[in-house]
Amino acid sequence: MEIQEEFTTIESIFVRHRNALLVRGQFTSIYTDYYLHLMQHSIRPPAEPDQMLKDMLALLTLHLVARPWAETIAWTANLRAPRINLFVTGSSIEESVTGRVFTEDVREPDRNFFYSQTTTVESNEPRLSTMEVIGKDPVGWISQYYEQSEQRPARAFRLDDENFALIAAQPDCDLEWLEALDEAAVAKLLETEETSVLETRRFRFHCGCTLDRILPILGGWKDRLDDLFGDAETINIQCPRCAGRYEVTRDMLV
Repeated sequence: MEIQEEFTTIESIFVRHRNALLVRGQFTSIYTDYYLHLMQHSIRPPAEPDQMLKDMLALLTLHLVARPWAETIAWTANLRAPRINLFVTGSSIEESVTGRVFTEDVREPDRNFFYSQTTTVESNEPRLSTMEVIGKDPVGWISQYYEQSEQRPARAFRLDDENFALIAAQPDCDLEWLEALDEAAVAKLLETEETSVLETRRFRFHCGCTLDRILPILGGWKDRLDDLFGDAETINIQCPRCAGRYEVTRDMLV
């Protein structure tokens, strides 16, 4: 089944007199393609991790738009209960986000940890950040992440109809106003504040993995095919980024 991904438009808006950046988008298209991807590969994550991953896909997309263009960012949440890893990654250059839930062979931490890796086109050395997060709501993690890693206040909001918004402080931001915002106020922000659109970007749910890209991962097994396949003629390999499943035969590795 060939999935024709649809793009979601993300707006970057400056809130005048408050000196804040509003990034917002409606994520139905990305969620639809995410579920088509799950159906194509016969993947059925548990309901709670599934919703958390969807939230992280939306929040990462907004964060990418709040950041410079030439970055690829990956977030991983290692949670204690439920014991899962949530992984999302995206790039403004590739105009895509993807992700998956890990439920098997997950290390159990004593606390919930959040890992961020940012890579730019100018440098092959990623910028890494690790922090403990409180709670299980990805929306609530954003303030913690921005305070530690971005070193500026920011808040994220889950709105109606699969809309999300991120509001990040700029120099001389009205921090009292930012702290007092709630979902209702954010939903009406364009009516109550003077704003100007800075830019729009577009994103889709897309990994780009193919069998040809997956096979080199198994290159080290060419001389140990019996160890890899056992008595079977085929094995299934999962993409580490999106959990896409690919059938590999012995002949493919010879």
